[in-house]
Amino acid sequence: MPKFPVLFCAGIIFSVFALLTAPAVFAENKSETIKTGRQACIVKKGLIILVEFPDTKHAVERRFVHKRFFRELNSYVQEMSYDKVCIGGDVTEKWYKMPHPISHYNISPRNLEVDKSRVSNLILDAINTVDKDVDFSKYSFVVLFLGAKREEYGMVGLCGYPGMLGWSSDIKDILKTKSGQAINGGVAIYSYQAHLGTLFHDIAHILGGVNGGGKRRVPCLYDHDLQAKPGPLWEVFVESTVNMGFWDVMSCHFYTRDLPPPGISSWTRIRLGWLDESKIKVVKHGETKEIILSPLEDGSSEVLAIKIPVSDTTYYLIENRQHTGFDNNLPDNGILIMYADDRVAECRQGKSPVKLVNADPSVPRLEGAAFDIGEKESFIDEKNRLKIQIMEKIGNSYKIFIGPYEK
Repeated sequence: MPKFPVLFCAGIIFSVFALLTAPAVFAENKSETIKTGRQACIVKKGLIILVEFPDTKHAVERRFVHKRFFRELNSYVQEMSYDKVCIGGDVTEKWYKMPHPISHYNISPRNLEVDKSRVSNLILDAINTVDKDVDFSKYSFVVLFLGAKREEYGMVGLCGYPGMLGWSSDIKDILKTKSGQAINGGVAIYSYQAHLGTLFHDIAHILGGVNGGGKRRVPCLYDHDLQAKPGPLWEVFVESTVNMGFWDVMSCHFYTRDLPPPGISSWTRIRLGWLDESKIKVVKHGETKEIILSPLEDGSSEVLAIKIPVSDTTYYLIENRQHTGFDNNLPDNGILIMYADDRVAECRQGKSPVKLVNADPSVPRLEGAAFDIGEKESFIDEKNRLKIQIMEKIGNSYKIFIGPYEK
């Protein structure tokens, strides 16, 4: 385990990473169902527009982009969704040159400082350039894949909608080509160095969509105010991952730069609709139960998460993270306890819709957040009279006691 892992999230540091080898999945329609071994898979079809600029040079091949999205990203999405969702689609046959140099579009690497007009200008110029060659109605989302470096554009990845341009339905009214074609789902933008975790992070905003209250179902889980502070980009970002650390790609895109990303939390899987309610054991306030909790990556197991409601909008989630599948790339393994508050929409001003309970605050960056046998085996919430106790480890599963706490 590296002492100082190299990080990337929200336009921090970049690289081109090890490729996965899962087979590609392709779809002819915007959304269709195919068979993927264990069950039917709903294919989300994306259009990847190759975008370049008159003043930048690159040597990125179309086949690299094809593999990045339709093999690597697809493999990750299938594992995270327990084979419910696949990523398919098309990459444009050629690179489309924008009408302006990249200086006309480049942005700040700090989210709260981004000139949103530059984001919308890039999106509109790109979709208008390909307007005559593309039927946008066939696709669930659009990606602008830039033939430019992070230093040239400003960020390595972002979600234009629902994201940087907002998430109200009114925004979609401006995301139309000159001929009147509408853009379905949303738009993500990447430099060509984007890590696999970066690709998923921004596509997840699109896949999660917007709820009836006009808020993103799947927000960023790092603190936007902390990310906007001055200083070296990656060091500042480390200080912003105060909610979920490296335990969810929506918090940070990877733990070790040269490896694929770890998986996502049960909270994010629930928000995406990928974790079935039948796999979530609900323990009501005051109840006493012992539950065998399997690793979150093991979709065939009976219980993958435990939910303990505290109020109508707040609750604890318990999950078991082990070094298996993409979770091989986590900083540690064990039991994670999260506190969620559905009243919070975005990570601003110290608030977050979900936060880790930190088992060992002496370890920086939430790397010691996991509870385990022989380390930190219990958690007590005196205010809500709740006790969570790890009783034993059975293979990769844990027996968890949940009940009232009495002094």
